[in-house]
Amino acid sequence: MTLAPIIFLLGSLVGAQADPAPGSNPIIRDKFTADPAPLVVGDTLYLFTGHDEAQRDEMFNMREWLVYSTRDMRTWTDHGPILQVADFKWAKKDAWASQTIYKNGKYWFYAAVEHDDTQPGKAIGVAVSDRPTGPFVDAKGSALITNQMTPKGTHSWEDIDPTVFTDLDGTTWIAWGNRQCYIARLKENMIEIDGPITEITPPHFEEGPWLHKRGDVYYLTYASLDRSTHQDERVSYATAPSIEGPWTWRGELTGSGKYSFTIHPAIIEFKGNWYLFLHNAALTIGDLNGALGRRSVTVEYLHYNKDGTMIPVIQTNAGVTTEQQP
Repeated sequence: MTLAPIIFLLGSLVGAQADPAPGSNPIIRDKFTADPAPLVVGDTLYLFTGHDEAQRDEMFNMREWLVYSTRDMRTWTDHGPILQVADFKWAKKDAWASQTIYKNGKYWFYAAVEHDDTQPGKAIGVAVSDRPTGPFVDAKGSALITNQMTPKGTHSWEDIDPTVFTDLDGTTWIAWGNRQCYIARLKENMIEIDGPITEITPPHFEEGPWLHKRGDVYYLTYASLDRSTHQDERVSYATAPSIEGPWTWRGELTGSGKYSFTIHPAIIEFKGNWYLFLHNAALTIGDLNGALGRRSVTVEYLHYNKDGTMIPVIQTNAGVTTEQQP
């Protein structure tokens, strides 16, 4: 027997290993993506992300938001940019974390940006579209939330990472923050705060809050950082019997993202399964390795205990291509 068949077989195996199965992590491989925010519309899941474009000497370079869609959690369709930070005329940079929600026949997109010098600091804008794939346009013409609206905060970038949630009574809430976590009711027009802004900061809260509900339990999941023991963000969560609290800390849901200081959780149910979206910095594209400003979205199955607490998630390369047992 010659060596040729053996060499061919070995080459085939190496080639198979080099091509990850559709749906494995990271799920988007031709761009650096961050801050995942899923939205289910019928039989389709839409995934809104930031676009990391940092070069070698940059920390962050984010100028636009992207959206992808899937019907099977394996194959993803790229719908391209849906909004540029420049589309908010009052903002000057930083297309940071966002979330989109459907209400009143329209899709409402909430995102963190850097306000111009008229109201210095991070701010949250809102855009609107008739379709989840856009195009989106500024719905208000000014910021929904500015740094001046949370004067008790400790720094100018606390007003970031919005999460939006509509309760069974039709009321929509928005939560956001960095180091401090805030929550407020939105008016029915979706472009104004209705009532006071309340601080609900749970233990080790750093940023990236995400609100969802399962059964009678409300969940606040977030990027956490215990600076006395950890160097990178992890994911922790709290639960409550009402969107207005009281919130009870439940501990860590998962550890840090591979090679990444930041992590940004998002949770959603789709076709009978629950999923946890995150990001890490494990992807290499061309000569650019993953880094603080070059992150990649991942997804894992999520399971619950009978008492409503969430079972800790182990982050994997396989992602949803292999069922994670509870």
